[in-house]
Amino acid sequence: MVRRIDVTGAHGVSLAAWEFADPPKGRGEAEHAPGVLLLHGLMGRAAHWASTARWLAERHRAIALDQRGHGRSDKPAEGPFTREAYVADAEAAIEQLNLAPVTLIGHSMGALTAWQLAAKRPDLVRALIICDMRASALGAASQREWGDWFRSWPLPFATLADVRKWFGEDDPWVERPSPSRGEFYTEVMAESADGWRPVFSRRQMLTSRETWVHDAHWEELAQVQCPTLVLRGLDGELGRAEAQEMVRVLPRGEYAEVADAGHLVHYDQPEGWRTAVEPFLDGVLTP
Repeated sequence: MVRRIDVTGAHGVSLAAWEFADPPKGRGEAEHAPGVLLLHGLMGRAAHWASTARWLAERHRAIALDQRGHGRSDKPAEGPFTREAYVADAEAAIEQLNLAPVTLIGHSMGALTAWQLAAKRPDLVRALIICDMRASALGAASQREWGDWFRSWPLPFATLADVRKWFGEDDPWVERPSPSRGEFYTEVMAESADGWRPVFSRRQMLTSRETWVHDAHWEELAQVQCPTLVLRGLDGELGRAEAQEMVRVLPRGEYAEVADAGHLVHYDQPEGWRTAVEPFLDGVLTP
């Protein structure tokens, strides 16, 4: 069962939220199950969380959100694509879907949104999982590299097989073949009149990224009061030293890592991801 639920975000932006499995059985009405909101990263979409949402649904009401500019949600030409807008959208989703107190699970940019919301509205958040997102500033050089990378995409792609091969093998950013990366980007392509193109605007993605890459986010991290798991792939973008410093800064932080995983931890090693996450969630649910 897949169900779309429409949510109204900040500035009246229409957002698509998704359930990918039936809610837990034997717990009464679905709204009594502990809520989980899954937030994808830059260029991602709610469907990237489908497999995670299905096993979460054994005990939780798990909902994944297409954030503004992504997936089936609105892509307003002029935005805004600020941090405040993304956080306000997630806040609106929690309240409109009656998920509080919610467990937030965020990947990359979605993790930053999650911890900024947890710092802003501790009353809404039960627990937090940060997946492969750095708290330090990435800087202007990083933003320029992303612009160059976007311009290197050989659009349009003739077939989905071409998408899978380019992002999994031929992309100059790929150090070694990564089938999971190819699958990840295949999920964000749609067929147009001249071939396959991304469902998002690369210009809007750069605009979104511009709002957070120049700043460090340690101060907001330190304000998160709920239990928080900082999780990284061993070959991901978040290094061990920084991840452990994030755990130290967090008042109630824990650390986990997944072997043989890169930045796309839940795509690279879905079983390792689940093994790392489930004990933390069990502890959150235990009175």
